[in-house]
This record gives sequence, C-alpha cells and structure tokens, in this order.
Amino acid sequence: MYLYMTSGTQDFMEKLQQRYKDKGMILMHGGGQSLLLYETEAKSVFQAPRRYEVISSAGVLKDEGFFVCNNVAVTDEGRPVFEHRFSSLNGEIDSQQGFIAFRLLRPLDSDTYVVLTQWEKAADFDLWKNSPSFKNSHQSIDNKEFATNTTHIFSSAPYITTYTARKKENEI
Repeated sequence: MYLYMTSGTQDFMEKLQQRYKDKGMILMHGGGQSLLLYETEAKSVFQAPRRYEVISSAGVLKDEGFFVCNNVAVTDEGRPVFEHRFSSLNGEIDSQQGFIAFRLLRPLDSDTYVVLTQWEKAADFDLWKNSPSFKNSHQSIDNKEFATNTTHIFSSAPYITTYTARKKENEI
C-alpha cells in the first residue's frame, strides 16, 4: 500500500479532489496550507507528490477528523532500527478514546518518515499523549540500544504538523 500527499492552496486542493472524486482522497487544512492525502495500491495521480510506502497500519482513514503527522528524518543506516522500534509497539493506541487510524510511512523520495495518526478531535490526541499508554507505547523493547544509537539514526530534529479534515455541508 502507498500513501501520496500533495499540498497547496485550499482552492487548488479542492479542485484537485473534485477532479478525482472517485479516488477517496482526504482534504485537510492546517498551518496555513491544505493537504490532499491519497492511499492506494496504484500509482499517484498527483504530478509531484510526497510518496510513502505504508509499512504499518491500524484503523481506516476517514475524511473528517484531526490528523497528527510526526515527521522524523532518519539516516539510511538508522532505517532498520527506526522501523524495528515501531514494529515492536504493543498496539495500545488502538483502544484510545477518539482513535481512528495510524500509518507508519516509509519515504520513497526523502529521508523523512511520517508517523500519521488520526483522531476524532484534537482533545483526543491530547488525552493520548498525556496518558500512561502513550509512555508505554513509546518505550522500545530494546530502549537502551535505541537511545545509544540516536546520533546515527536521526539526521535532524523531528517536527509535528497537524491538520483538520471536515466534510463539506453538502456532503453530510
């Protein structure tokens, strides 16, 4: 499975979504821009997308909710360690209030992985990140090894972007 993203002005993204309305794209807004997200087994319909392979997932992405993208730049040498860390998570997020979906996205054209989570609302994400379950799920089984290798795993500081997706009134 692949996930493609493209960003631009709200007007342009809405027109692009309308052109490909049969593709089930999700339009979201945040940080002064709009983002179209397209998950598929097929090739992208975008001209110059950010391309990712979905390597771990839970839930089904929906066209409304609160999206959190944890963007993590990982060195080539650090990819196996980073992916192993996420493959060893125990799935505690699935049972959290307001949780909708999770995707671990391996970049195909860059070094920046995206850990994408979708929530019913921002408050649900806040509850999750302040919960004991969050702390438990973010401790690697091999935490000591992971901690000692961080200088070789990450190529820059991670950053978070957030978006909100809402159905239009005429779509409800």
